[in-house]
Amino acid sequence: MPSRHRSFRCSVPWLVLLLQALLLLRSFLGFPGVSDTYSSSSSSYPEFQDVTHMVIFGFGFFLMVLRRYGFSSTGFNFLLVVLGVQCSVLAEDLLVFLKGEQNEVGMESLTKAVMSTTAVVISTGAVLGKANPVQLIVMTLVELIFFYVSRCINGTFLEVPDYLTMMHVYLFGAYFGLALASRFPEPPPGLDKNRSTPKSELFSVLGTVFVWVFWPSFNSILVDSKEKAVLNTYLALAVSAVAAFMLSALTSKDGKFRMAHIRSAVLAGGVAVSYSAQGIHHPWIAMILGLLASVITILGAHCVQRCLNPALKLQDTSGVHFTFGLPAVLGAVATVVLRVVEGGIETRWNELSSLGYTAFFNIGAFCQTISTALITGLITGLILNIKLLKAVHVSKYFDDQFYWEFPHLSVGF
Repeated sequence: MPSRHRSFRCSVPWLVLLLQALLLLRSFLGFPGVSDTYSSSSSSYPEFQDVTHMVIFGFGFFLMVLRRYGFSSTGFNFLLVVLGVQCSVLAEDLLVFLKGEQNEVGMESLTKAVMSTTAVVISTGAVLGKANPVQLIVMTLVELIFFYVSRCINGTFLEVPDYLTMMHVYLFGAYFGLALASRFPEPPPGLDKNRSTPKSELFSVLGTVFVWVFWPSFNSILVDSKEKAVLNTYLALAVSAVAAFMLSALTSKDGKFRMAHIRSAVLAGGVAVSYSAQGIHHPWIAMILGLLASVITILGAHCVQRCLNPALKLQDTSGVHFTFGLPAVLGAVATVVLRVVEGGIETRWNELSSLGYTAFFNIGAFCQTISTALITGLITGLILNIKLLKAVHVSKYFDDQFYWEFPHLSVGF
């Protein structure tokens, strides 16, 4: 173990220093046609602060579900977010440069950067405890690049609105993480470090509550109809939370609530309604979406964990598939249905070709996002397992002591 610790000492600090130096140099030189001055933006700081709290604090504690991986869950999450935000800002500048447009550093570009790192945080949950810091840093850089490529394809070729391309962050992060997790070896059957304790579950639920509270700001910060987006998101979250308690008691053997169900299902409504939050005109639609998302999450937890994951030899550590992936699929499909129905009512079912055109491009964006996430996740998984990145042995999975200094032994940890 000491030699492996020395190898991380020789790799992680210097990798972070190199990346920070390159990011600083690029920021100093800039892209031609891209301004490095600050600009005013419609995005307000309170909303941006809510999104930052959600991504750093909320998701940091949400991932603290493993009994001996609390330091790494919160610490690595913070490192990846602050490093990923800088990379995202530069990727946004490069995208604007390639389009031949003008861009200025403002609250909107910084907000998009923070929101983009949500894909990284979600993907981290799928490989939680199995990837070392070097692998996570490389994953962050690669995933952010591919996510921006996916956004560019959706916005340029499929004519998807900019805010909607950003809402694909849940879909991309979940399926990128699942494909990535399939490339990591399974832990040995006797390893018990990949389970939770009441203390770790409590911290995870604390993070869930923070994510729940700030989710309306996340869904509304980039849209024009902010009030409508906030109301629809809150209603969907409220219904999904109520349904989570109801379904948890109904599906458990002894009729008691299961914290794992609550932790996942209460967030499902926010994911499902994110695509259509500003376009839903009737509150009951958002409430039904929240209910269906909670049902899909809890039933998916049973079916996916017992059937799909063993068949694919896939270990989704924190359950990102049924927490974010399946509700995101529901939300994307619901958006297509709502647009077609509303468009048909407005046009009295005339001009069906235009409705089909809209549905085709929305479905295409949905399929493109999942396909890109799965393919690039598999490629990234192969890259992360090369010898140069010092993959962790399966016996050292889910262990803080492999990365962090403890002033005491892990008795009672």
